[in-house]
Amino acid sequence: MVSEVALFELGVLFAAVALVGGIASQLRQSVIPFYIGAGILLGPYVAGRLAPYALEATEFVELGAELGIVFLLFFLGLEFNLNRLLANRSRIGKVGTVDLVVNFGGGLVLGFVLFRALLPAFLVAGIVYISSSAIITKSLIDLGWIANDEAEPMLGTLVYEDLVIAVYLVVASALLLGGGDIGAAVQSIGLALGVILVLLAVVWFGTPFFQRVLDAGSHEFIVLRAVGITVLTAGAALALGVSEAVAAFFIGMAFSSTEHVEQLERLLEPIRDLFAAVFFVWIGLVTDPLVFAGVLTLILIAVVLTVPTKLVSGYLGGRIYDLNIRQSTRVGLGMTTRGEFSLIIATLALSGAGTTLTETVAQTIYAFAVGYVLVMSIVGTMLMQYSTPIEAAVVPRLSELFSDSSTKN
Repeated sequence: MVSEVALFELGVLFAAVALVGGIASQLRQSVIPFYIGAGILLGPYVAGRLAPYALEATEFVELGAELGIVFLLFFLGLEFNLNRLLANRSRIGKVGTVDLVVNFGGGLVLGFVLFRALLPAFLVAGIVYISSSAIITKSLIDLGWIANDEAEPMLGTLVYEDLVIAVYLVVASALLLGGGDIGAAVQSIGLALGVILVLLAVVWFGTPFFQRVLDAGSHEFIVLRAVGITVLTAGAALALGVSEAVAAFFIGMAFSSTEHVEQLERLLEPIRDLFAAVFFVWIGLVTDPLVFAGVLTLILIAVVLTVPTKLVSGYLGGRIYDLNIRQSTRVGLGMTTRGEFSLIIATLALSGAGTTLTETVAQTIYAFAVGYVLVMSIVGTMLMQYSTPIEAAVVPRLSELFSDSSTKN
C-alpha cells in the first residue's frame, strides 16, 4: 500500500490545482500558466530551497502527466476522424510543410548560429519547431474555438507536426545515443513508420470493432473499455519508440467514426481535465528557475525570433484553408505555444552529455529548452486569451496592406 505521506502529497497537489484553477477562473485567465506556476512554487527548486516541505515529481505524478498528454491527444483525435483527415490531406500537407520549412528551418539556422555545430542545431530546431498539442488542444476547448473554422488549420498543423516529430524523435535518439549511427537511425525510423501504418490500418478497418466495444450496457463499461484500449495502445507504441501522443491521437480517430463520440466526450472529459492538470503541474515541478539565469539571453533571442515565425506560418496556414484575415490571424496566435515534445527533446540532449555532446552544451540546451517552453506556454496561452484585442489592432493593418498590394498588382 502507498504510504500516508505519498497520499498527503497527492492531496496537496490536487488542492493546489483546485486553488489556482479557481483563481484563474475568477480572473478569467487560462488555467495553464497558473498550473505551471503552482508546480514551480511548490516544487523542489523553490519551496525546496525556501521551506521545509516541497512536492516532488514522483512516479505517480510523472505517470499522471503521461496520461494527461494521452487524453488530450485522444480528444484531439475525436475531433478529427480519418475521413476528415483524408478529405483535407492536400491542405494539411500544404500547411504542415509551410510550418515545417518556416519554423524547423528557422530553428536550424538559430541553433547553428548559437552552437556552431549541426547536432545541437538539429536539437534546437526541434525544440522551437513543435507546437504543444496538449496545451493548444486544452486552450481550444477552454476558449470554445474547437468548433470554429480556424480550428481546422490548427488541428491539421498539429497532426502534421505530431507525425513529423514521431520520426524526428527516433532520429534524434539514434544520433544521441548511438553516437551518430545512421544505420540505427534508419532502423528506428522504419519501426516507427511501421507502427504508424498499423495504427492507420486500425483506424481504417477498426470502426465495426470499436462500435461493438462501446455498445456496453453502462457508462462504467464504456469508460473502462475506452480508457483500456487508449492507454494500452499508447503504452505499446511508446515501448516501440513511437510517441504515446501520436498513438492516442490515432485511437481517438478510430473512436470518432463510431456513434458514441458525444458520449465519450461527456464521460471522459473529467478524466482528461484531471490528468491534464497533473501534466501542467509536472512541467512546473521539473523546472528550476535558477537554471534560466545562464541561458536567459538565448531564451529571449529564441522567443523574439520564433514567435513571429509561428505567427507567419499560422497565418499562411489559415489562408491556405481559405479563411479571412481575422481568422488566419487567430490561427497564427493559436500556434505559438511550445510544450511537451520540446521538453522530451531537452531530456534527450542530456542523454548525449559526455558522448555526442559536451556536458556544457547538453546542459545549456536542456536549460534553454525548459526556460523556452515555460515562456512560450505562457505567451501562447495569453495570445489566445487576448486574441480579440490583438485582432482588432492587427487586422485593419493587414487588410490595408493586402488591399494596397492587390491594387498595385
